[in-house]
Amino acid sequence: MAEREHPGAVRGTPIADDGDEFTFCSTCAFSAACLSEGYDKSQLRDLHVLVEHVGPFREGDHIFREGDPFNAIAAVRGGTVKTYVNDASGREQVLGFFLPGEVIGLNAIASARYPCNAVALDTVMLCRFSFPMMATLASRMPGLQRHLFNLLSQDIGKASLLAGNYTADERLAAFLVLLSRRFAERGFSATRMRLTMARTDIANYLRLAPETVSRVLRRLQDEGVLRVDRRDLEILQPAVLGELAHHVLRD
Repeated sequence: MAEREHPGAVRGTPIADDGDEFTFCSTCAFSAACLSEGYDKSQLRDLHVLVEHVGPFREGDHIFREGDPFNAIAAVRGGTVKTYVNDASGREQVLGFFLPGEVIGLNAIASARYPCNAVALDTVMLCRFSFPMMATLASRMPGLQRHLFNLLSQDIGKASLLAGNYTADERLAAFLVLLSRRFAERGFSATRMRLTMARTDIANYLRLAPETVSRVLRRLQDEGVLRVDRRDLEILQPAVLGELAHHVLRD
């Protein structure tokens, strides 16, 4: 995971605070949408009746499994969640990684069953929202409805981002740049992070061989772009990494 941008403060496993009577949790996935509608926490008693803090899930614990009935989405409060499916031969295919403030379960809305598995990569805490009641509330709050659509769009974008014919260097650079941005959006360091996902999981997600990921990381470290110490990673030259990811991210 990443480090908070506070001098001397290092938190290897970020977790939201619980807010107070008036303010939302620090990584609440829906606070911006609610606040944009003029609702603070004290005015959303009906919303917070829907919220259930669940966990901890330990490393390797499943949050849901493919085929389980869908009735709730969940926002990550702390830790990292991996989603994956198994193909007909039983081989695992990693679909994505979810950080604090990000929402899992959105891809289950259409079928009413979870189409993948979700597993904790470290100690995970969640906020679980009843989706039927969330949808009812969204119909009364256009800002929340737009936010749900945005989350769905982002989920689709993440799934298709690395599907093109890109080199291993471009894929890994794009992965690290996006991870950096996602941490920064949540108030953590954009340049120093702890990778809770294994090299094999990263390789699987990027559709690369694990030895290829290790080789690219070594080369980027030799070139002074990154500093890598096991799962601790520091981006030393963000501009160089961004240029390498340019064709994938198109920005």
